[in-house]
Amino acid sequence: MKQINLPFKIDRDIVFFDLETTGRNPFTDRIVEISAAKVKVDGSIEIKTKRINPQIPIPPSATAIHGISDDDVKDSPTFKAISTSLFKYLDGCDLGGYNALKYDIPLLSEEFKRAGINSFSLDSRRIIDPQIIFHKMEPRDLSAALKFYCGKELNDAHSSEADITATIEVFLGQLKKYQDIFKTLDDVSKFCSYRDESWIDKEGKIIWLDGEAVINFGKKQGVSLKTLSETEPDFLKWMLNASFSDEVKQIVKDAIIGKFPEKK
Repeated sequence: MKQINLPFKIDRDIVFFDLETTGRNPFTDRIVEISAAKVKVDGSIEIKTKRINPQIPIPPSATAIHGISDDDVKDSPTFKAISTSLFKYLDGCDLGGYNALKYDIPLLSEEFKRAGINSFSLDSRRIIDPQIIFHKMEPRDLSAALKFYCGKELNDAHSSEADITATIEVFLGQLKKYQDIFKTLDDVSKFCSYRDESWIDKEGKIIWLDGEAVINFGKKQGVSLKTLSETEPDFLKWMLNASFSDEVKQIVKDAIIGKFPEKK
């Protein structure tokens, strides 16, 4: 892609960027690769990609997703080494990216802070996030499902009888569309389960990550129970008095005394 034709004029460049990282927490994980496509006011596009040494081990679970290992980045520059040139590259530009507002931009901001650049700001920048556009423009309610799977309009929406009839029609339409996947009711039930294979408890508050039981929420996301028991036991004690399930609290109680889940 060398040139695009937007349906309107832009008054400054837009940098669409994507990050490959060490994990899913935008506040604690690190960048291992960044790709940036600068869409200039004349419609031309300049694309740059850079591998980055995160200075922490890349978990196997992350490598399985993006294919980048510790060996691949051992000779790459650190983020701090490229931070000044990247800051200048983004200066005066609007920003764009898929899921950028929730993930890529917060993570990039944290990397700049760690590099000693505290002036990276979204003030006066326009942000373009196609994921938000997609979710707002393509509804995921029952009416949309009935139209997608059955080609019908939902009349009397929010009438309980109309809704439940539509729900059954949608389900039948799904069985027809995905008949290679749903061969039994057990297949359907398993697919509908909210429980991910990585979850240790039924709510997914504690999960398996690279063979260790780790926290899966908040600022401690990605931190192992073992590490917390050794360095921040007060956090685990807080969990015992917070609104978590009895299952989670029992796991935490065990962790406090040095007993951790074992993956079977």
